[in-house]
Amino acid sequence: MAMTWCDLLFAHWRVSAAALAALIPTGLTLDVYEQQAWLGIVPFRMTAVRPRWCPSIPGLSAFPELNVRTYVRGPDGCPGVWFFSLDAHQSLAVALARAGFALRYLRARMRCRDVSGWIEYASERVHRGAPPAKLVARYRPTAALAQPVEPRDAALTAWLTERYCLYATRPLGALTPRAIYRGDIHHAPWSLQPAEVEFEHLDLTREHGLQLVGAPLLHFARRLDVVAWLPQRVS
Repeated sequence: MAMTWCDLLFAHWRVSAAALAALIPTGLTLDVYEQQAWLGIVPFRMTAVRPRWCPSIPGLSAFPELNVRTYVRGPDGCPGVWFFSLDAHQSLAVALARAGFALRYLRARMRCRDVSGWIEYASERVHRGAPPAKLVARYRPTAALAQPVEPRDAALTAWLTERYCLYATRPLGALTPRAIYRGDIHHAPWSLQPAEVEFEHLDLTREHGLQLVGAPLLHFARRLDVVAWLPQRVS
């Protein structure tokens, strides 16, 4: 698959490693940075979603998406991303992603728009049988690209964002899965900017029993072109 991610916010919180590890499926290992676990909330817009070498389909290839994620290592030791949920506005995309990528995509009523430089974002989950989840926020970059940062901060940012595979299970999200799958992705290194965010409503982790405490670490990306391959079984 080919796609473009636009107006993306990385909001990361330090969380309890023990609490997160208890939510990771058997066969995966929670990845930590200097003994600290992280959870990310990632709102953005998908555009030009399509099979590679095929044109986009109007009405199907562009939609908002909202991810809740953490970081793991697979049975092969490869660092990757574990998604607790992926809410999306496009029902057909949700169905196809659940079937093809074994990811916990869920339908949501969503809005994403640029208003005077702020990205105004709203998402409310409407997937039948799924726990409620809601985000209402606005965010924007606060500085230009390539701002100098401390080497330690740069290393943490790269650890959080420069990950080139995801892990999934069948059945979806099971703690004791029949199989673990790895899906590889490819893109240029992130071009990230410092960011600010104002949360009006943030209720995305209650179903997992996780609390987000304190100010998050924030990064903004205007655009990134991505290629993704169907997951392959690794255990």
